[in-house]
Amino acid sequence: MSTMDVLVVDHPLAKSRLSTMRDARTDNATFRAALRDLTLMLVYEALRGAPLRTASIHTPVARTLCYSLSQPPLLVPVLRAGLGMLDAVLELVPRARVGHIGLQRDEMTAVASQYYSKLPKALDKSFVLMLDPMLATGGSAVAALDLLRAAGARNVRIVCIVAAPEGLSVVERHHPGVVVYTPVVDRGLNEHKFIVPGLGDFGDRLYGTV
Repeated sequence: MSTMDVLVVDHPLAKSRLSTMRDARTDNATFRAALRDLTLMLVYEALRGAPLRTASIHTPVARTLCYSLSQPPLLVPVLRAGLGMLDAVLELVPRARVGHIGLQRDEMTAVASQYYSKLPKALDKSFVLMLDPMLATGGSAVAALDLLRAAGARNVRIVCIVAAPEGLSVVERHHPGVVVYTPVVDRGLNEHKFIVPGLGDFGDRLYGTV
């Protein structure tokens, strides 16, 4: 097991939604609904400590301070599966900026190759949430983090639905300052580099391409 900074969000509601997603009998619509709820729970935690600005307002009774995010976070879904988490986060933080990183894993070698990248400028001051549902081998996560670092990002947090110890170790080795937010760290990878027990192919179950 990796010793990197991993925050496991083990709230009963998070466990319930994850169980729904794991179940092979769950249909696409129910899978998406559970994903939305679980993403919101994870992002609440991932945005803990985000910088705030204060202002003075009047309630119906008295004057008091109010708070807002000093800078909307940058959301970076790793395509295609990460797109399934994006809408839920935008509901919570509608002013967030969005970048995209497209990576495809070779089914034989499990090596990720980049096919798309679109990121805004001036990432050095951005609070970045990388949305990557399945942290398996860690190859895709490291490739995406490499792109973010090259673009200037310094404060990056990963939000994922299921993580494997092997993937966490790889991320720790290449990007030790990154924090991972997940509801579970599973047993490990099988011979096909799928997470066990996992929840199957995330993108296929999300988009009905099984």
